[in-house]
Amino acid sequence: MLHLSIIISHIRSYLLVSMMKLPHPHISFFCLCVLLSSSHASNTIISPVSAQKPCDFPAIFNLGDSNSDTGGLAAAFTPPNSPYGETYFHMPAGRFSDGRLIIDFIAQSLDLPYISAYLNSLGTNFSHGANFATASSTIRLPTRIIPRGGFSPFYLDVQLQQFSQFKNRSQIIRNRGIFASLMPREEYFSKALYTFDIGQNDLGAGFFGNMSVEEVNESIPDIINKFSANVKSIYNLGARSFWIHNTGPIGCLPYILANFPSAKDSAGCAKPYNEVAKNFNLKLKEAVVQLRKDFPSAAFTYVDVYSVKYSLFRTPKRYGFELPTVACCGYGDNEYNYSGTAECGQLATVNGTQFIVGSCDRPSVRVNWDGIHYTEAAAKFVFDRISTGAFSDPRIPLKMACRRALID
Repeated sequence: MLHLSIIISHIRSYLLVSMMKLPHPHISFFCLCVLLSSSHASNTIISPVSAQKPCDFPAIFNLGDSNSDTGGLAAAFTPPNSPYGETYFHMPAGRFSDGRLIIDFIAQSLDLPYISAYLNSLGTNFSHGANFATASSTIRLPTRIIPRGGFSPFYLDVQLQQFSQFKNRSQIIRNRGIFASLMPREEYFSKALYTFDIGQNDLGAGFFGNMSVEEVNESIPDIINKFSANVKSIYNLGARSFWIHNTGPIGCLPYILANFPSAKDSAGCAKPYNEVAKNFNLKLKEAVVQLRKDFPSAAFTYVDVYSVKYSLFRTPKRYGFELPTVACCGYGDNEYNYSGTAECGQLATVNGTQFIVGSCDRPSVRVNWDGIHYTEAAAKFVFDRISTGAFSDPRIPLKMACRRALID
């Protein structure tokens, strides 16, 4: 960061030379007087980032879980049924929401197309990036993998391997194949934005694996170490601009609230489980700080999505939302409208009657979509706030995420 007095010193020198060349030097003298008086401002700091041009990201490469999966798990296994996708796509679109995700709004704001899932072989275009995220993905190797468990085989190590292969093979196709126009240019890999949103399922795997809150907390350092190792590997493959989301308030989600009764906070969220998420985020932030030190030529932005998401549960009416801890699309004999045996879009049987679990009437005012994931309205709310840089460390907006802030 640059102190105001340093910048003023340079401007003052310029004006002293320039004012003698102007037909009305008194105008420059007036400006100079204002600057001189301002130079006594005590500790004002100006970020050089704000004066620079926005980054020109030609592509996005995303790694993560269902919070940013645009069709990976749907291509590999059974895709989500209607009413998934009903709000924006008007049909299931591989996303575990009623519409778009934060990653979709990120791409849109950078004037890029929605990012195709790497695992989707039909109708895909990778010219401006690829999405390696799959729903149910973890950072560490899960102990229970689909179809014999609830977690994706495409955990972060595998996503890294897929990215490495994609980088090499896409250039072979670009140089030889008839699908050259569907592949990114070689220079895009160093100029692209690399986004990460993963970790929630590592915590969930612990909770649903009968680990205590204390045991899950004890596992966090190893989870973060494995995350950092993957980020370092991606850096070695040429990545330079990193946009890293922390994990959200897991204790506010119906699938936790319905399965793990515990002490509630003022927002109605499971306090012990949110404390675990906060601990994860603390360690993640420390890891990002260390990554900056290890790789000073790269830009690492840590993004606090937790705080933004939690505000939707703490004061939903302030932002036009309602019933934040109740699933919009679900069925359950509890206050959260959630049951793992009657999930959104699936066939359920109650008292001998079969029906398809449908959505609520107004997803646009709801926070939670299916007990685990957020609605498009909530995703847009979160994006609008994190993209400004107000919840970033350093406080850099999305469009400047290629810049390395100077830190005192």
